[in-house]
Amino acid sequence: MQEQFLYEYALVRVVPRVEREEFLNVGVILYCAKQKFLKLKYTIEPSRMHALCQKLDLHELESHLQALDKICAGGKDGGPIGSLDLPSRFRWLTATRSTIVQTSKVHPGFCTDATTTLEKLFQTMVLN
Repeated sequence: MQEQFLYEYALVRVVPRVEREEFLNVGVILYCAKQKFLKLKYTIEPSRMHALCQKLDLHELESHLQALDKICAGGKDGGPIGSLDLPSRFRWLTATRSTIVQTSKVHPGFCTDATTTLEKLFQTMVLN
């Protein structure tokens, strides 16, 4: 039997008009301490985004999501937050905020492979 590893994940949501609290799930951030894994997987579907908000600037949205991806990867490209350790970066990424890009509450689970689990969550929670 393969070893099971605790992981945590949060959905990444686009909330074009914060006051309306309407959102679309566009990605998943998954953190697994034992596998030293922190990654974001996201997609932007223009037709879905514009159905929610015609005025949404997709280029600006893309740059925000790329910034989150750089923080996940760590290093200089992730700025000051990118230099933090994995748990600190995950906690920063999933902190409650009132902006156009938000995350859900953090949810736990067990997996054998974090990459596979990230893909499954992305397929289930974002694409379907």
